[in-house]
Amino acid sequence: MLDWEQIFATRSSRMKASEIRELLKLLEQPDIISFAGGIPDPALFPAEEFQEAYAEIFSGTQVNAALQYSVSEGYKPLREWLAGEMAGIGIDCTADNVFIVSGSQQGLDYLGKLFLSPKDTALVTWPTYLGALSAFNAYEPNYDQLNPGGNRTPDAYRETAAKLGGAVKFAYLSADFSNPTGETVDLAGREKVLALADELDIAVIEDAAYQSLRYDGEAIPPIMALDIARSGGIENTRTIYCGSFSKTLAPGLRVGYIVASAPVIRKLVLMKQAADLHSSTINQIAIERVASRGFDKQVAKIKAAYSARRDAMLSALDKYMPKGTRWTKPEGGMFIWVTLPEGMDGAALLAKSIATEKVAFVPGRAFFADGSGSNTLRISFSCANEAMIEEGMKRLGRLITTAQAEAGEVLPAI
Repeated sequence: MLDWEQIFATRSSRMKASEIRELLKLLEQPDIISFAGGIPDPALFPAEEFQEAYAEIFSGTQVNAALQYSVSEGYKPLREWLAGEMAGIGIDCTADNVFIVSGSQQGLDYLGKLFLSPKDTALVTWPTYLGALSAFNAYEPNYDQLNPGGNRTPDAYRETAAKLGGAVKFAYLSADFSNPTGETVDLAGREKVLALADELDIAVIEDAAYQSLRYDGEAIPPIMALDIARSGGIENTRTIYCGSFSKTLAPGLRVGYIVASAPVIRKLVLMKQAADLHSSTINQIAIERVASRGFDKQVAKIKAAYSARRDAMLSALDKYMPKGTRWTKPEGGMFIWVTLPEGMDGAALLAKSIATEKVAFVPGRAFFADGSGSNTLRISFSCANEAMIEEGMKRLGRLITTAQAEAGEVLPAI
């Protein structure tokens, strides 16, 4: 038999199955209470609005264009609508600065391909979005830790990258309600990231997948908005803004977008022409119709639901988690990050949880580029009702308490 491993490209060795995608299979088991999948609640999808949009497309004169090849940049009315939305958050741009991708995950893959040569360094937070690591890994980079609140010097980053055989190419982060931690980078941290990027002369990739999902607290300008304000316009910026309709309208349509200066957009268009020519025309048209008619109403609906679930989970964590366990308190998004007592392993805890307590979560180690963080885990509240959250956190707290006792470290509940 042919030894496929011998003829695969070297980059294939860095392609690994997503732990999250594997854990989503647990959702099919009726006895599992799952907080693993960071996915939107399908009960909140604007199904009727999409049904109406597609019916209009198929019954009108636009149907032939909707089923035809289209331009690689994306459906222009959608890009124009997005440019208007961007203006509302301080990102002054035109439709020519907006590029449509097949989900923001495709955008991350394109950006990895655009910037990373083998042995180059990408700066990412510890932990960071697992999907970003998966996208970048194919281009054989090294990773270094980006800490928006830290004091590490640009020279230290340069020297580390040079020793590894490449150069620093970009800083990647999710500034609002990040996946996996739910944390938000404050204004000072965003400004420090920009200052670091200036010193290193690198790009900043701002993953804004959850930017619309703020439940409380004051909104902070996106990094790109800060960049535009200080540089005088989007064509002078080094920030690349990645957005998506997956968390607000519907993930199954696979419509995301990138906002950037013209030189970046031109390169991305060439990549798309080589990859899939263009994103689904009919899905872009449907997204534009639904978004232009009621995006704010849809966002208000999901924010009301998710904020109540977040509150329920934070309350249940307070009630059931044993001493020595810590967690984040996000102002938005879909995730809470739990830090277990030192010495406890999230992956081992998951195996025991599935076998005994029937509760699923994502072990945190997968979100660290260096494989650390074994005593952490991610839980999502987006697809769980309040009764599930209460029971699930009760079981998880019991599991952690039992694991502590077995380790001879019995700690009382808070």
